[in-house]
Amino acid sequence: MNLGRMLAAAAALHPDRPAVTCEGRQWTYAEFMERADRLAEGLRVRCEVRPGDRVVIWLSNCAEYLEILVACWRLGAVVVPVNARLRVKEVEFHCRHSEARVLFHDADRTEQAAQVDVPHRVFVGAGDGNLSHESLQQVGSLDNPVEVEESSPAWVFYTSGTTGSPKGAVLSHANLTAMIVAWCADLHTVSPEDVVLHCAPLSHAAGFYAVTALARGASSIIHRRFDAGAVLREIALQRVTATWMVPTQLRLTMDVLDADSDLSSLTHVIYGGAPILRCDLEEAIAKFGPVLCQLYGQGESPMTITSLPRREHMAGRDDEALVSAGFARTGVDVRIETPHGGWAVPDEVGEIVVRGPTVMVGYLGDEAATRETLRDDYLHTGDIGRIDERGYLYVLDRAKDLIISGGSNVYAKSVEDVLAEYPGVDQVAVFGVPDRLWGEAVTAAVVASNGVDAEDILRHCRERIADYQVPKSVVFVEDLPKNAYGKILKRELRDRFAPRATATPTPK
Repeated sequence: MNLGRMLAAAAALHPDRPAVTCEGRQWTYAEFMERADRLAEGLRVRCEVRPGDRVVIWLSNCAEYLEILVACWRLGAVVVPVNARLRVKEVEFHCRHSEARVLFHDADRTEQAAQVDVPHRVFVGAGDGNLSHESLQQVGSLDNPVEVEESSPAWVFYTSGTTGSPKGAVLSHANLTAMIVAWCADLHTVSPEDVVLHCAPLSHAAGFYAVTALARGASSIIHRRFDAGAVLREIALQRVTATWMVPTQLRLTMDVLDADSDLSSLTHVIYGGAPILRCDLEEAIAKFGPVLCQLYGQGESPMTITSLPRREHMAGRDDEALVSAGFARTGVDVRIETPHGGWAVPDEVGEIVVRGPTVMVGYLGDEAATRETLRDDYLHTGDIGRIDERGYLYVLDRAKDLIISGGSNVYAKSVEDVLAEYPGVDQVAVFGVPDRLWGEAVTAAVVASNGVDAEDILRHCRERIADYQVPKSVVFVEDLPKNAYGKILKRELRDRFAPRATATPTPK
C-alpha cells in the first residue's frame, strides 16, 4: 500500500484537528492533505515527476517538509532528505548519485542550490522564484494516489561505511509502515490526542517520528532549529505530550531546566541516535520523571532494532539494564554473530545482526555493498555488542569507525581526507572521545611540519565540510601509534586524549 494513502486515511478521520504547526502557521489535517495533493499535482505536471523518481529535500525544519514527503509518496516518488548543514559539494553528490529529478531548497541555500546540476530546483519560502513551492500549488490537485507495490522505494537514507563513501539505504513503503507499527507497539502508542514536538532535524530520526505522528492523527509542532529554552516553553504552552531528542539535546535541555519548568503534560521523551553518559541518563530520569524511552537503530533499519521502554527507567529499575540498548523490537530478530560466523552464546561479543520487516531493501546502485551488508537474510550492522541471557543488548563499539557527535554521524575517513589536504600535515587520525555535551567530540591527532597552526587547520575544515564534522580539537603528536601491519591504533589515541572528567559523574 502507498504510505501516502495511510496518511490520507488518518486525515479523513480527523479533518479538523491540527496536523502541523510551525512558526505561527497551523494547518488542519484537511488543509494539510489538500496542500500535499496540490503539490503532488504541481510536481507531476511542471516537473514531470513519475513513480520511482527521486526528490532531494535540502531544507531546514519547516511545515512544508512534511507536505513534500506526503506529496512525493502520493505520486509514487522517492524522497531523499539530506542534512540541512551539508555543503554544496556533498548535496551535489547526493543529487547525482540518486539521479534526482527535483531539489527542494530554502532561502538559506538558494545560491548553493544554483550550483547543483539537477533538472528542477524548487524554492521553498516567502518570495518569488521561477519555480517555487507555492507556484506548484496553483496547478491543480492530484485525483488519486499512485498505486505502488509495498516493496517499492519510498525513502533513500544516505549513510556511510568505513571508507566514508556515502551509500543510499533504500527504504520501502513496507519498511516505513513496519517502522510505524513497531514504534506504536514498543515506544509510544501515538494517538490523535498527542501533541508531538519535533526539534531535531526532519531529515533524520525526527522525520520518521513525524511520519508516525501523521499516520496516527496526532498534532505535530515543528521547531526550525533546536533551542532548549524554546523547547521548555513550548512544552508548557502547547501541552506537549511527546518529543524525540538526541542525548546532546537532552543534556542542553537539562542545563536550562528549573523549578518553574512545567513538564506535567509530558508522557514520552524518546532518546537515541548517540551514546549517552550514565550520569546524564540518571539526571534526566530524576528531572523528567518516568517518561524516558531509549531506542537503538540505523538508517538501514530506521529507528527499529531494540528499545528500552519507560518502565525500565522507573524506580526499582535494573541498574545493569539501564546501560543497555534494551531488547529486540516487535517483529525484529536481533542476534550476535561471532567472528567465525556462528551465533554467540549469552554475553559473547560479536557483530550485531538484524532481521525483520524494517530492514532496508538494499543500497541504491551498489550491489556489492548490499551483498556485504545483507548476508544470510540478516543486516550486518557493523556494530559490536553482546546480548545477555535475558535478551538485553549492550552496544560496545562501532566497527565502522563512526563518530556520533550531537546525534550526527561523522565518518572519520571523510574528515581525514580533508585534513590531509592541508599543506604540512603528514599524518592524521580522526576519532571520537567521550564528551558530556556532544556524546562524542570529534578529535584530530596530527603529525605536521613546524609552523602548522591548529586554527588554520580548523579554518580549512570549516570551508570544506559541514560544521558538525569539523574537529572540536586538534592535537599535535610526533607519531601515530600503529600495529605491526601499519594500521593506526585509534583506541590508543582515544584512551590517551579522552578527558579524565568523563570517567566519573559530575558532582551534584
